[in-house]
Amino acid sequence: MKLGSDLNAFQDRIGYRFSDPRLLIRALTHPSFSSATRPDNQRLEFLGDRVLGLAMSEALFKADDTATEGQLAPRFNALVRKETCGDVAREIDLGAVLKLGRSEMMSGGRRKLALLADALEAVIAAVYLDGGYAAARDMVLRLWGARIDRVEDDARDAKTALQEWAQARRQPPPAYREVSRSGPDHAPVFTIEAQLDSGESETASAPTKRQAEQAAAKALLTRLDKRT
Repeated sequence: MKLGSDLNAFQDRIGYRFSDPRLLIRALTHPSFSSATRPDNQRLEFLGDRVLGLAMSEALFKADDTATEGQLAPRFNALVRKETCGDVAREIDLGAVLKLGRSEMMSGGRRKLALLADALEAVIAAVYLDGGYAAARDMVLRLWGARIDRVEDDARDAKTALQEWAQARRQPPPAYREVSRSGPDHAPVFTIEAQLDSGESETASAPTKRQAEQAAAKALLTRLDKRT
């Protein structure tokens, strides 16, 4: 089975050539484009999530033989979360080769973080089924690259740190409030306010509520650190 130039270029970007191209096509087929003769990528997404988890667990386990489970867990979460998968998917321009239905395409599906992250997991599963675990692991490590080296910084949870700051001063947990939401449905921007019971607050904006909450918590921690 021959693939078009776009899919051949995509294989170059991920550094893997498929023996069975049908696996790649399925991995890139969103449910909105599927049919009886075109199965979608949801089952592959399920498998790919587990393959990604094993590859990252193994990499972190080998990278630091002194780390405790409590240290490894947040590093793992930082590497496999949807935001990270979405960023990797954008770097390899996965959106350009997705097979989407008309409605999903019109709503900006090629840029949606969750859709890109799910499709990347499906691609990981397709490589696993086509070439085995070693091939899938090597591709994951290659695509994640420097993220694995700097995961200690990325794993820092500002919301947890802010809550611990408040608890140490006998304050209730910080409150988070959505100040506004702007932009189109396929590319929203959330503005969130993080506020302490003592009155200090900061706001931040991001493409997801989770990212905006973390950014607001980080901004408030920075201001508190400067004050002290």
